[in-house]
Amino acid sequence: MDIVIDTSALLAVIVDEPERDRIVEMTSGHTLIGPGSIPWEVGNAFSAMMKQHRLTLNDAQEGLKVFNSVPIRYVKVDMDNALSVANRESMYAYDAYFLDCAFRHAAPLLTLDRKLKRAAQNIGIHLLEV
Repeated sequence: MDIVIDTSALLAVIVDEPERDRIVEMTSGHTLIGPGSIPWEVGNAFSAMMKQHRLTLNDAQEGLKVFNSVPIRYVKVDMDNALSVANRESMYAYDAYFLDCAFRHAAPLLTLDRKLKRAAQNIGIHLLEV
């Protein structure tokens, strides 16, 4: 089964948050998919954590190694649809890309982001609860 995984769930695995083991268990044996923006979002999250002194540069570089070991199939986003979703749900396009992927690939979404969960429910996307 394909599972759309978002950046919040990936980061929970990479930085060893409490949800890590459950996410790994839920995704084991499945194909992870998502928009091609994921690497940029991970880099941005790491830079924010460094700015907040939650990670060192070395920690972020080690996190990138972990991230790069996660097999993710990047899928093309329907930008028209994503922008329509972003407008309708009053969200950033980067978040709407995950919803577009889940909708178009009929795949459940795995996210820890509450606003993204709410928007997914609003448009009928199946969520995997951690």
